[in-house]
Amino acid sequence: MNTPSPDRLDLIFAALADPTRRRVLSMLLEDDMAVSDVAAPFAMSLAAISKHLAVLAAAGLIRQERRGRITWCKLDPDGMRAASVWMEGFGQFDPVDLDDFERFLEAEMQSWTRE
Repeated sequence: MNTPSPDRLDLIFAALADPTRRRVLSMLLEDDMAVSDVAAPFAMSLAAISKHLAVLAAAGLIRQERRGRITWCKLDPDGMRAASVWMEGFGQFDPVDLDDFERFLEAEMQSWTRE
């Protein structure tokens, strides 16, 4: 895999910097979800969630697909791989283990549900 462009990395890391977007990624680890289902646990408008989803999609971390009147969201693991490839270039980081990352996101999601 080629090293991702700086612009792509900026989008990925900016998307990951927000706790709401990380929580959305955690939720999407479980299964594909309709936008309305993604929005349900958040105390914000559907428009605000849609903006977060647009950031995640622009970063290549999720894909959105229209099925009739409903927009579905699903994880796109290639976005995370791009960040992993970049970090590997420093030689001091191991490749991101997506299973470990999934466990991290699940733990984060559990901590949010306790709040």
